Amino acid sequence: MADLNKVFLMGRLTQDPELRYTPSGAAVTDLPIATSRSWTGKDGERKEETLFIDVTVWDRQAENCCQYLKKGRSVHIEGSLKMESWDDKASGEKRKKIKVLADRVQFLDRKEDGPGGGPSYSDDESHAPREARRPSPPSNGSGSSSPRFNNSAPPPRRPAPAPEPDADDDIPF
Repeated sequence: MADLNKVFLMGRLTQDPELRYTPSGAAVTDLPIATSRSWTGKDGERKEETLFIDVTVWDRQAENCCQYLKKGRSVHIEGSLKMESWDDKASGEKRKKIKVLADRVQFLDRKEDGPGGGPSYSDDESHAPREARRPSPPSNGSGSSSPRFNNSAPPPRRPAPAPEPDADDDIPF
């Protein structure tokens, strides 16, 4: 059986993103989001649960998120789960937390739609990307790159042009 570590989330930012840089110069930001699910319980009563999830975004995509996103903006995140662990300085205990490592971030709100303001987006505006994708990492001089990057990712898909109708075509579908 194959393993799969893929998540898709839609939610709203709970705070403004802040851009940071690693010592090697890679841009990084965290997008804390809130997402909810609702259901009807056995008693017929409507229930709702809100989850607060930390999402980490890297490189050019992190810079785009910090430039265009604000608290309250709606986003769609595609990524994978990652376990982080550390030693709690106060208690000395080992701590763990599951986070999302974003592969793709889509900005869902238009300027007039949601809180937080920001520019309006559409698929035909080249100056404001509808989605931010992770670029290839800079070379470290040794010919190898960090394992957190996937250099074999396919280019963005573009819809194929519609075929010309053919009068001689007898295919019923």
